[in-house]
Amino acid sequence: MRPDLVAKYGEARLPRYTSYPTAPRFSPTIDAGTYGGWLAATPAEKPVSLYLHIPFCRSMCWYCGCHTTITQRDQPILDYLHMLREEVRLVSVTARQNLAVDHVHFGGGTPTIMRPQEFYDLIRVLRDRFGFTKDTEIAVEIDPRTLEREMATALGEAGVRRASLGVQSFDSVVQKAINRNQSEEQTMEAVARLRRAGVDSINFDLIYGLPHQTVQSCVNTAEAAIVMLPDRFAVFGYAHVPSFKKHQKLIDETALADAEGRIAQAEAIAATLVAAGYRRIGLDHFGRADDNLAVAQAGGQLHRNFQGYTTDACDTLIGFGASAIGRTTKGYAQNEVPPGLYAQKIAAGRLATVKGYRLTEEDRLRAAIIERLMCDFSADIPAIAAAHGFDPGVVLESNARLAMLEGDGILENTAGVIRLREEGRFLIRAVAAAFDAYLDQSARTHAKSA
Repeated sequence: MRPDLVAKYGEARLPRYTSYPTAPRFSPTIDAGTYGGWLAATPAEKPVSLYLHIPFCRSMCWYCGCHTTITQRDQPILDYLHMLREEVRLVSVTARQNLAVDHVHFGGGTPTIMRPQEFYDLIRVLRDRFGFTKDTEIAVEIDPRTLEREMATALGEAGVRRASLGVQSFDSVVQKAINRNQSEEQTMEAVARLRRAGVDSINFDLIYGLPHQTVQSCVNTAEAAIVMLPDRFAVFGYAHVPSFKKHQKLIDETALADAEGRIAQAEAIAATLVAAGYRRIGLDHFGRADDNLAVAQAGGQLHRNFQGYTTDACDTLIGFGASAIGRTTKGYAQNEVPPGLYAQKIAAGRLATVKGYRLTEEDRLRAAIIERLMCDFSADIPAIAAAHGFDPGVVLESNARLAMLEGDGILENTAGVIRLREEGRFLIRAVAAAFDAYLDQSARTHAKSA
């Protein structure tokens, strides 16, 4: 990529656009009553997705940007899981119907920090309160360092068929710098345990831009991971925000690559994965040709939500647990972030909603454009605008960001059909940002809250 474009766009702190509008736009004007009304209005004939947040880990990885709590004791986890089951009951009562479920995702933190029986109990409550079918996809995020054989067996028996394993980097120097020691052997054993249990789709998460990472160490990690034959990779850039995540102050900023170095690392990983037969999917995913994400992208049916790229086309995503975000056709709702405050509200028999956002018709238009750009690297603006009842001029006219990107050769704009040039795909978030009506306001809000 041209160095001048890296310098101009590469250092920008832009959203990942897993939602639009993004979380800094959320407001306390959306409360439990609002969200409860939205849940009650959920159409019975349309399936929903569920996300369950388990905000606990045994140790802190210094690069982590998630909402999580470090505990060596089991009791806080048991107390939290009790509240989580209560929230499932409360939401199902509020929704007034046994909603059918297409997708379930357990995120963290470390979801597999719970014991097998606790996971069985949670799945049982979900199945009692929602409509599961043989096609309901259940996915779990896993820390390979702590996955025991009994838990892997429990996941398979409970119906989990997709697992996402945190790998990040196999470089021992990098691991020491981020406080995460994880051997290739540990990871390989976790994969073997999952496959023996029937969890037949494995995803690896890799990170570039970590302290002391080099292009070669990124390639070495990718090559070691490929040997384990995962079905899919997610390759993320480390976001260094120590003002927002205090533990990131433990990372040596002088050991971090600049924007050009980060791009070089990301492209080296991409080249290694593509050479091994994986297909590029969106900005940061790679899958085998028969992986359902690759199939969805080829058919123009790839989607994007809070978990990243997905085949999940559900309009409603119900979030459970501390900090979890839900989405309905009306808007977004987020739970209390601190587990203690979350538990207090659930124990009192109330939804834990603390803030959210009510969508406008223009928000829906812009969200649709951004999703297609993030998934397809192109968007037919006139067609999308017509489908939403808008004139395309609403988003195209006086769009200075878009004109600048076109002038810099990053994209082509042919009568409102936007196509990103191949060499500029790493800057897709800058293109999506051209259709974000709140970007400057959100940046100011985020900086103030951080």
